Amino acid sequence: MSFRLLHTMIRVGDLDASIAFYTGLLGMKLLRRQDYPDRRFTLAFVGYGDEAANAVIELTHNWDTPRYDLGNGFGHIALGVPDIHATCDALAKAGAKITRPPGPMKHGTTIIAFIEDPDGYKIELIERK
Repeated sequence: MSFRLLHTMIRVGDLDASIAFYTGLLGMKLLRRQDYPDRRFTLAFVGYGDEAANAVIELTHNWDTPRYDLGNGFGHIALGVPDIHATCDALAKAGAKITRPPGPMKHGTTIIAFIEDPDGYKIELIERK
């Protein structure tokens, strides 16, 4: 038996703001977007490469739900970056909310930072030289 991670789905309140965040600030590509008018929702898939070879993020926008409570079950999405300080500086200048500035993780040496997307979902940045 063989498995492959296909996507992670998050519900978003403002689809255009979320697409702008993931594509503009984080450099992902909008891979596909489909409206489902009869069910009043839109799916948008963003990622760093084709879905056939890469895991992606599914942004689900229910037209009649402007906001979601994040709950406490979801943790975060993690992205590797080559220079975490330069990345956080650029993201902050572009308006991203840095919730934990770059620094070593507790009880370790890995350098991490956290940002939030427009809906408050946490994104961990991990320095990978």
